Order: sequence, then structure tokens, then C-alpha cells
Amino acid sequence: MPERRYLPLLALAVAVIGIQLAVSAAAAVYYLTQLTMSAYYCLVVLGLCLLMGYAGQISLGQAGFFAIGGYVSAVLTTLDLRSLAETPAVKLLGRLGFLAERKDLYENTLLCLAPWSAMAFALLLTVLLALMIGLPVIRLKGHYLAMATLGFGLIVFRIVLGTRFLGEADGISGVPPFPLFGLRVSGGLAWRVENYYIAWALVFLCLLLAVNLVHSRVGRALRSIRGGEEAARAMGVDTSRYKLATFVLSAVFACLGGIFLTHYNGGIGPSEAASMKSVRYVAIVAAGGADNLWGALFAGALLNFLSLRGTFGSYDDAFFAAILIGVMLFFPDGLLSVKGRGR
Repeated sequence: MPERRYLPLLALAVAVIGIQLAVSAAAAVYYLTQLTMSAYYCLVVLGLCLLMGYAGQISLGQAGFFAIGGYVSAVLTTLDLRSLAETPAVKLLGRLGFLAERKDLYENTLLCLAPWSAMAFALLLTVLLALMIGLPVIRLKGHYLAMATLGFGLIVFRIVLGTRFLGEADGISGVPPFPLFGLRVSGGLAWRVENYYIAWALVFLCLLLAVNLVHSRVGRALRSIRGGEEAARAMGVDTSRYKLATFVLSAVFACLGGIFLTHYNGGIGPSEAASMKSVRYVAIVAAGGADNLWGALFAGALLNFLSLRGTFGSYDDAFFAAILIGVMLFFPDGLLSVKGRGR
């Protein structure tokens, strides 16, 4: 029955609530901080799972899209426009409701873009860049595709690391909270529980979209592409359009994760755009099973949580690299993958 596909979503909701109640009862609510951050990283993992497991495309540039979302939102919500308040462009933004006044750390009044409008600009830029990159990149296969997307990620990393306007190695701080239906995405202790549920609600919505996608006609077309692109094309599947659309969707998922994590942390640094971050996302998807949304989600939540808690210490990157090597050699279907269960 089609309804059975939603039973794991119900289980996810129960697990999210149960974990919050358990850590609160144990007076260990500090764990919710890492669980919240893990949720935003899981958005990148879910998008990459669609791209790798269903469209058969390997991307090593997801950290670049994550950083674009975070940096664009950070810049637009911290850039003071008071000196340009009388210009036609800023007046137009004000009339459209795109601007908001807020206080900085020194209680000075700033005129910046509202977080909602900054998110819209970040998503729009991400879609445009994904289209520009995806159009030529989707023609590539195998390691050529991986190298091309890795090149994009390296470009983003060097830009954010070397641009003074973007804070260079220090990144951008002082990013305001994100207002959300009477709540706020913020790392403040008073909002710890609320932010935990906001983050996992966003994961739930994106996962619902992904589940419906893979069980639709589009999902069947994507699986045919992964199974044999030439055969799929011979059967009338527009392989280029489906691969490009999935590439853009995965970039949007990464962008959303970057936007909300930046507002949650109150800032962002160039480490979020590092190439090793992209390798980490690929390792997580491989561990969970490339065509297993639930396995990728579980692996993403668990491994990111352990990493954020400092479990692997200074060997953090080495641990994820070892996972990737081990999975590729001994568990090509993923450590958590059960044949057919991800579909």
C-alpha cells in the first residue's frame, strides 16, 4: 500500500520526540545542540543521496553550495544599509518588506535585509549557480564528474577564505536569529529545545519530499538512469533534464542547511566550504547506502553527532576518509543498506 512508505516518517517523528524527552529527563539537554546541528548537515546528506543513489551522479561540491547559502544569508543580514537608505534600490526593498532594523552587539541600530528575504536571495543564487554548473557537468561521468564538482568546491573555498568582505579566515559573525512563525532559529540556551524541533521538522519536510519523489514517475526515471543511462535514453527518458533537476535539488537542500545552521550558530567560517566537508558527505551517504534515504539519514545523524561531540578528536577527517575507503572496498551497498529497503 502507498501509505506504508510514510510509516518510517512516523517512526522518525516518534524517535525525535523520544530523544528530546530522554535527554531532558536525564538533564543532558546540551546534547540537543549537536543533534540540531546534525539535522542541518543531514539536509546535505539527503540531497546528495538523491543525486548519488538515484541519479547516479557523484558530487564533491556539496560543501560549496552549503557555504553559498550560509555566506549569502550572513552577508545580507549583517550588511548595514543605512548609508544607502535614500537610494532607489534600498527604498524599493523597503517598500517590498525585504528590510528589517535590528541592534548589533553594541546596541547600534542597523538596517539590513530581513532573514527571510536573505534566504530567498541565497536560494535563487544557488539555483542559478547549480544550473550554470550542472548544464556542462551532467555531460560528464565517473571520476570526471567528481573532479569537476570538486573544482567548484575548491573555487568557493578559496573565494570565502581570501575575500576580506567575507571575513577571510575569520568568517562572518554577528548573524541575527532567523524568525520563524513566532519562534527563532538561534543558538541561545533559552531556545535549545525549540531549535531542536525546528531543525528536525525541516529534515522531516525535506525527507517527505524525497520519499514522494523516489516513489513517483520521476523516481523511476532516475533509477533507470542509474541502472543504465543509454538504455534509459533509448526508452525515451530525458536523462539530461532529470539529472540536472536532481543536481539543482541537491544544491537547494545543501543551501537550506547552510542558511539555517549559519543563523543557528550566529556565524559561518570558511571551514564549511572545505573540500574535506564534501568528502565527508559522500562518505556518510556511502555508509548509509547510496540508494537508501533512511540509511543515509541515520548515518548522517549518528556520524555528524559523534563528530560534533569530538569523539574522533584530531583524527576526524581521517575517520571519514577511512569510512569511505572501507565502504568502497568491502560494503559497496553501504554499511546500513538492506537490498531494496531504500526504495
